[in-house]
Amino acid sequence: MGRLFGTDGARGIANQELTCELAMNIGRAAAMVLTNGSQHPKILIGKDTRLSCNMLEGALVAGLCSIGANVELLGAVPTPAVAYLVRKYHADAGIMISASHNSFEFNGIKIFSGNGYKLPDELEAEIESIVLDHAKLYETPVGDGIGRVTRSKTAVSDYIDHIVEAVPCHLDGMEVAIDCSNGAASATAETLFTRLGAKCHILSAEPDGVNINAGCGSTHLERLQQYVKDHHLPMGVAFDGDADRCLAVDETGSVVDGDAIMAICAKEMADSGKLAKNTAVGTIMSNMGFSRFCSGNGLQFVATNVGDRYVLEAMLKEGYNFGGEQSGHVIFLDHSTTGDGQLTAAKLLHIVHAKKATLSEIAGVMTKYPQVLLNVKVTNEGKAQFRSHQAIQDQIEAVRQQLGEEGRILVRLSGTEPLVRVMLEGSDKEKITALAQETADFIAQEIGQ
Repeated sequence: MGRLFGTDGARGIANQELTCELAMNIGRAAAMVLTNGSQHPKILIGKDTRLSCNMLEGALVAGLCSIGANVELLGAVPTPAVAYLVRKYHADAGIMISASHNSFEFNGIKIFSGNGYKLPDELEAEIESIVLDHAKLYETPVGDGIGRVTRSKTAVSDYIDHIVEAVPCHLDGMEVAIDCSNGAASATAETLFTRLGAKCHILSAEPDGVNINAGCGSTHLERLQQYVKDHHLPMGVAFDGDADRCLAVDETGSVVDGDAIMAICAKEMADSGKLAKNTAVGTIMSNMGFSRFCSGNGLQFVATNVGDRYVLEAMLKEGYNFGGEQSGHVIFLDHSTTGDGQLTAAKLLHIVHAKKATLSEIAGVMTKYPQVLLNVKVTNEGKAQFRSHQAIQDQIEAVRQQLGEEGRILVRLSGTEPLVRVMLEGSDKEKITALAQETADFIAQEIGQ
């Protein structure tokens, strides 16, 4: 993890940590690093619906144009739309302004290269060295060397067309509740899923700048769960603020998380001969039930570090075409270079409709083991000390010994927030809950805020 970029771009409280000056300089440095010195490289900018997006967009535009880059503004679109459109529009790079699932006061900057993939660590490090260490002087053209700004009129429709082409099906009036998290999916979801043939019940699609992810979306499923039950719907889906992740709710109101969605889609792909090397890529946070599902169905499971970028790296390196995370980032590499919540939802809806079964029945292909996840707020100094803090490491090892073969403990730093995440998993929920709380309390006592 770098000094500016975490596991999912640069992120912080807008106008405090992620300032206009910083955004402008990131734009300048990104243009220098990604465009190989061409006179007027083309850079796309998309954004979600939070209040600070327009402010940061203006700063990025100023930085990019001051280096000579031409900017095309996409407006409010999902993150995967930027990844797709950077290739379709033959741009040199794409930037998404979003803090994903975080509350509205946060914002972030994600950068895609011209091939639609998030930047590798070495390019992010080069951008950081220019912004923070002044490793290169910013180039400042004058006259007609300054970049121009245009606005795309087709970004939303082109992205929707792409998803429709990727999932050629007709859902024949299948009813589904769709929670847009008052985020980027508000611009696309109703049109997209109506075109696929669904009868849509749209929730949380009235963004006002401050209500993104507020009690809604994939991180707050309670309203969607209740709505599905109250209206006797077969299922519901929920996206996060930038719509790169998807979680689902079955007809009983029970959550179908990313691991279960992956199991359903992996089985369908394997059965149809479309799962490359019969392998699904997950992370060390994937439920034990998913790895056991894979082994029980003749599939290989590969676990990476947490973060969809690491899932993608493994997929590209080894030639796999399917992977994702428990949080709902699912990558269908045959169609997308990044996690795409609406593509995932469309795939899932198609499987449920085609099988003429309930989502709860289909999700039964995987047995989920109880999992407890606690977040511990820590100081910046504590976050830096975590890995070398011997008492904390001894506590983790003691719990690992207590669990034995019946479960596992995973304690890791958040890539985007000042948190240590404590996860325990096993067959005895009461036991793992107690041990998780004990460990979280110990960490809070040692390095907590």
